[in-house]
Amino acid sequence: MGSVLILGGGFAGVEAAIYLRKNNMDVTLISNRDYFYIYPTSIWIPTGGATRESVSIPLDELAREHNFKLIVDPIIDFDAKQKKVSLGSGRILDEYQYIVVALGQDKIKMKGIENTLSICGAPQEATQLHHKLQELIVKGSGKIAMGFGGNPTDSSAVRGGPAFEVLFNVHTMLKRKGIRDKFELTFFAPMEKPGQKMGDNALVMMDKMFAMTNIKKKVGSKITSFDPDGINFEDNKKIESDVTMFISAGTGHSVLANSGLPLSEAGFVVTNEYNEIEGFEDIYAIGDSVALLGPQWRAKQGHVAEVMAKNIGYNLFNHSQNISSKKSYIEHLNILCVMDTGDGAAFVYRDDNGGKMIPLPIVGHWMKKGWGWYFRNSKLGKIPRIPGM
Repeated sequence: MGSVLILGGGFAGVEAAIYLRKNNMDVTLISNRDYFYIYPTSIWIPTGGATRESVSIPLDELAREHNFKLIVDPIIDFDAKQKKVSLGSGRILDEYQYIVVALGQDKIKMKGIENTLSICGAPQEATQLHHKLQELIVKGSGKIAMGFGGNPTDSSAVRGGPAFEVLFNVHTMLKRKGIRDKFELTFFAPMEKPGQKMGDNALVMMDKMFAMTNIKKKVGSKITSFDPDGINFEDNKKIESDVTMFISAGTGHSVLANSGLPLSEAGFVVTNEYNEIEGFEDIYAIGDSVALLGPQWRAKQGHVAEVMAKNIGYNLFNHSQNISSKKSYIEHLNILCVMDTGDGAAFVYRDDNGGKMIPLPIVGHWMKKGWGWYFRNSKLGKIPRIPGM
């Protein structure tokens, strides 16, 4: 049976390793980090409700539990035609029959972005955001701005949900400390209707939440740059900010730019609905690295990446056995999340039939906490996995 090299240790890569091993494939996973970072639960790091360690799973523990090989080394080059991967250590990997690209995405670099921190970037940024917020609390007052950007060449590469979550969690934290009135909170985004992918009903509810929490909003104007003391916009307005959190939209991973793989205008790997790549029959791409097919409202999310990964466990194995049966990810495309506010949450769901946003006071927060516990322990094999999760 052929050997498989998985590039990337995130949602897509780890899930692919697990499901390929279920079919007894010889699997090696390579990652630039020695831990799997659970981004959806990292939203509590800025407010002190979680730490990087508590939202991370050591990859060597996952490798032992699921019996795949692990290499921790950054990938610096990938030649798809030669199926050759060059690593930061100087090591060359070129002996694998199959390769699964699960490298995720890079972030669009904007002028002055070094003056911001992201909840969806390098894990240490969430911890730095926590420290900055604590310094502001010690000071006793301040201005906090949080938002996200867009990618005009690929609307699926926008991550807005975590910005809303961290912002509402900060509001809740300050309210509990009895100092909310000392702080100005502002949400910002360049599009006219940020969050529209969730549906029109969700947009109405989001506006109500902003009004109820006294969070200001600046939308509909392009962001031109970030300064140490705020955000500048194309309409010549400026938001003054002591702490700025900004989630830049995704763009293609830099390692893939010269890989020889077919790429979209935004730099994502072009695949079919089975995650196959035309002209590269032994190479597959999954997760955020992929140019997502589907409707205009589609969005790159962890559960979509995991569906692709499970499909690869099936499709790649069948290909290795000359079996033509394949599974598509298209029918599983939806937007699904529990948007946490620190004292509750909202259940968000969107598919071709429209969107819904259901308030879940108090219990919603603990539902998301419970999901984090379930996710970690089910991945480590300590509890059974629920079908479909």
